[in-house]
Amino acid sequence: MKILTANRLRDGEAVWLAADHSWAASIEAAEIARDKATEEKLERAGKAALLKNEVVDVNLIDVTVADGEIRPLRLRERIRAAGPTNRIDLGKQARPEIAVAA
Repeated sequence: MKILTANRLRDGEAVWLAADHSWAASIEAAEIARDKATEEKLERAGKAALLKNEVVDVNLIDVTVADGEIRPLRLRERIRAAGPTNRIDLGKQARPEIAVAA
């Protein structure tokens, strides 16, 4: 399974492509590609957003779904989803409405 992630150009925030093709600040809103055709659809949407200067660093990442939560496989992506590991009072993990993905 894969999801599409990027950094929003206006503020640098890590974002994920949702099913409605908006960029969500929470990984829980990400559209999950469970097949090659959906992966290709996500990549096309990411390229279009890159060309419109909405996002940068667009990447498909590997995830798993456990207990109904999307969890990135790579540590780098878990950190991007939650925030800095040295300051839990900063980043996404400091926001009560955002669940910790790491």
